[in-house]
Amino acid sequence: MVSKLTRVCWERLFYPSAQLPLPPITIKRSFLSSFSINTKLKEGDILRKERSFTHEEVVKYSQLSQDSNPIHLDSAQARKAGFKDTVVHGMLYAALFPSIIAFHFPGAIYVSQTLQFKAPVCIEDNLLAEVQALELREHRQKYRVRFATKCFRKEGMLLVLDGEAIALLPNLLYAG
Repeated sequence: MVSKLTRVCWERLFYPSAQLPLPPITIKRSFLSSFSINTKLKEGDILRKERSFTHEEVVKYSQLSQDSNPIHLDSAQARKAGFKDTVVHGMLYAALFPSIIAFHFPGAIYVSQTLQFKAPVCIEDNLLAEVQALELREHRQKYRVRFATKCFRKEGMLLVLDGEAIALLPNLLYAG
């Protein structure tokens, strides 16, 4: 059974005008164990993010990075070079990995990253980036975590970027 305080909160949230008490609520234990607001990161856990990049975002990145290679800015030049369309800068989609870690672990310090570019990514390609915890060690009141980093083009789940990262996390709890 759910506590009376929890029931009152749910009643007020979902039935603000209800004057009569709601019937008793029971929640199965399996539901509670499958969802947690704070999940502790463990070896093997995978965190994911989906993203695509627009032409405008690639142009902005090109300006910031001062990488004005025409394959990143001009569709005709990219096709002439053998690509299907304008190519997204590799470092732009590589930035998905630290963004996943920073989102789940605010205050994380990104220490290192290795990258192997496997296939090109073009404007508007739907990507799935993931980091998988490989090794966790306590380190000076933080946690040193080694992650496998992979990015796939969702169409066909083609691996476009592979590598490893190391980050120092303030704790191992994340919303799961």
